[in-house]
Amino acid sequence: MTRTPERKQLHLNAFLMSTGHHEASWRLPESPAEANSDIEHYKNLARIAERGRLDSLFLADSPVLMGDPGRRPAAKLEPTVLLTALAGATSRIGLIATASTSYNEPYNLARRFASLDHVSAGRAGWNIVTTAGADAARNFGLDDTPLHRDRYRRAGEFVEVSTKLWDSWADDAVIADKERGVHALAERVKQIGHRGEFFRVDGPLNVQRPPQGYPLLVQAGSSEDGKDFAARYAEAVFTAQQTLEEGIAFYKDVKERTTALGRNPDGIKILPGIVPVIGDTEAEALALDAELENLIVPEYAKLQLSQRLRIAPDDLDLDAELPEDIPTEDDIEGAKSRYTLVVELARRERLTVRQLIGRLGGGRGHRTFAGTAEQVAGTIEHWYDSGAADGFNIMPAVLPSGLEVFVDRVVPILQERGLFRTEYTASTLRGHYGLPRPANRLFDPVTRDADNYGIGLEENAR
Repeated sequence: MTRTPERKQLHLNAFLMSTGHHEASWRLPESPAEANSDIEHYKNLARIAERGRLDSLFLADSPVLMGDPGRRPAAKLEPTVLLTALAGATSRIGLIATASTSYNEPYNLARRFASLDHVSAGRAGWNIVTTAGADAARNFGLDDTPLHRDRYRRAGEFVEVSTKLWDSWADDAVIADKERGVHALAERVKQIGHRGEFFRVDGPLNVQRPPQGYPLLVQAGSSEDGKDFAARYAEAVFTAQQTLEEGIAFYKDVKERTTALGRNPDGIKILPGIVPVIGDTEAEALALDAELENLIVPEYAKLQLSQRLRIAPDDLDLDAELPEDIPTEDDIEGAKSRYTLVVELARRERLTVRQLIGRLGGGRGHRTFAGTAEQVAGTIEHWYDSGAADGFNIMPAVLPSGLEVFVDRVVPILQERGLFRTEYTASTLRGHYGLPRPANRLFDPVTRDADNYGIGLEENAR
């Protein structure tokens, strides 16, 4: 799938993670020891990204301690709380937080995101995830994680309830008529009366409708269920693709599923992750990449890999390829697409376990690229023009330096090529992504704008 001659501009999101996405980044002398809980560190990162006119910031999250805390900084601040603080440190950049539909309730979560959207004047986004793993389940009184398909059914209903709650206030409900003593028109605030398979919610929400109508809806799963979910609900998709061919196939697949549901495929933005390691020369970039790889502690990394592959650590020989007898994707209940990506990467390139650990250390399956600013800009442009992406989820290996060099060296090249904005032209996150404000389904007629961007909610998807 190749772009038409008229090129639209890229969308760029900064995926922030403590000292950087490389698991050994915290060991570099420049890395702040307490970055994962240092609000000033995150404020600095947010300002750097906004200086580069990036569309948005993104914070991952999980309701469980991820991995061995001895391996790398593992503690995380709750993302909607952190982004509320970052809203005050910035003025234009979007703020996307991950939140699980498996271990939240729609009312509380819809309220948190509506609040963030109000606090940020319309810059909030929700990365919708269906958390897997027995360790997370046991934090919420369950013995094991629900089945993959059941988690996605719950997620679909969760989004339906959340959007109804955001619609429970009409945009014109608040009139603040001091003379008559009427703050809001009671008939313009209503219950949603939801009764479904997973949730019973009366409403209305106790926060008026968000400035954006709904926060930007983002999705990050690439399994079959994940792609179906994205096609119905998502307006941006964060994905991991190792090769250009895989990226083109994923892009085409999700856009076709979106079209089949009656949505305009331009209303969903596909953003693969890329971990850029940038140097003044290619040799310098490769040396930095090698330095980081040499700082990986193999024992920790092998244990992490064995958990992902659902096999015993003793079955992995650091200097041999993956064993032939490992589970298939059908045997995996959580993170199916990432499991397949890791196994296919190892098989395709005939990597030893040690080499695979090195490849995963930078981005946990996302594509890593070491080179000059020109080379990084070139690979971004090539993927974009080849129809593999609408933009990229930028995942610096080291923070803050990796984000600074991307903003100061790569972004100007993309701007010179007419691929990225030189100034913000919108004030909301939806505006940055070129997406309209959704109509209120409970008060306004269910309509689509001329370009049919409407997200695939139940009523509109039929």
